[in-house]
Amino acid sequence: MNAGIGKTALITGASSGIGQELAKLFAQDGYNLVLVARSDDKLDRLAEVFKSNYDTQQITVIGKDLSQEDAAQDVYDQVKAKDIIVDVLVNDAGVGLYGMFGTDTDWEREKAMIHLNVLTLTQMTKLFLYDMLARNEGKILNLASLLSITPSPLMAVYAGTKAYVYNFTQSLINELKDTNVTVTALLPNATDTDFFNKAGAENTKVTDELQDPAMVAKDGYAAVMAGKNKIVPGGLKNKSYEILAYVAPQEAMAAAMRGKMAQKPEPDAEKEDSVSVAWAVGFGIAVLAGIALTIGYKNTSDFKKARYKYKAKSAGSKAKSAGNALSDALSSTANTLLNSIVDSYKSTKNEAIDLTQQAKEKGKELKEKGGKLKEQAEELVA
Repeated sequence: MNAGIGKTALITGASSGIGQELAKLFAQDGYNLVLVARSDDKLDRLAEVFKSNYDTQQITVIGKDLSQEDAAQDVYDQVKAKDIIVDVLVNDAGVGLYGMFGTDTDWEREKAMIHLNVLTLTQMTKLFLYDMLARNEGKILNLASLLSITPSPLMAVYAGTKAYVYNFTQSLINELKDTNVTVTALLPNATDTDFFNKAGAENTKVTDELQDPAMVAKDGYAAVMAGKNKIVPGGLKNKSYEILAYVAPQEAMAAAMRGKMAQKPEPDAEKEDSVSVAWAVGFGIAVLAGIALTIGYKNTSDFKKARYKYKAKSAGSKAKSAGNALSDALSSTANTLLNSIVDSYKSTKNEAIDLTQQAKEKGKELKEKGGKLKEQAEELVA
């Protein structure tokens, strides 16, 4: 520990949630801190705790509403005026807003959210990245979300801002590949912070499966310190959500997320029997995932196929164990998705029937293709 002695980390959104947990980890590792949030009082109290518990040498508190115009420039100017060199920038500050975009949400709040989640993050990155490149040293952690790679009805604008953060981060990673500056995207699942209360989504179904912010921060901290491109905290289960987001139809993912973001039903509310729809869609998703893996092998060069064939015999038992673990994780994830899909189609029976038929037809078609590809793969391994 104490690898950060003499270095400084700047964390936005540091007064609570994931940002506060990240600030704690930097303090424990000996970093000086620049803490940025709207509440000066909370930051002052946090600074006293860090000084007392971790003997943090220098803590600078900047109370700032980062949703305001040129807020990032003001933060940067204050840091430069104090001759502080920022070695690690953590863009954690962000907000959400719940509701139907066309009828329920307020534009002024959405505009402020876009400014905070997108404009301020981008400007903060640009200002401090310039200095890092001049030194050819530095690290940046951008808080994205699992929603950055999937549609999210009822939080459409928030999901759009996080999609920007993720794409922006991955683009910078390529631009900076020949430097000693790294950028990392943190993609947590729903986390137990004040986020949902502030967004007006405190009674949604997703709040029944919140993750520990300390765990999310720990994984994010390890990733940025290692210079990783991205990190999905929470182990194999959340990683399987990421895989499904890449291989499943966007319509199915949107339906699943709509179910997760729905309001919790009353205890005695009736549940319509739509299990056949869920299994049809779930089957299509599972087949697509299997086909994607098989096609990946089929399109591999003959030379690599020969290498895989050789390695397959010596690594059979390990592959089987890994396959079983992944299967269990995907099964758990699929069950969650299926439950969400069931709920999301409660009020649209006709649409559900159409979807069932389409999924069956698609599943049959993909099953036939999968059988052929499986036969080819077996021939190669034999």
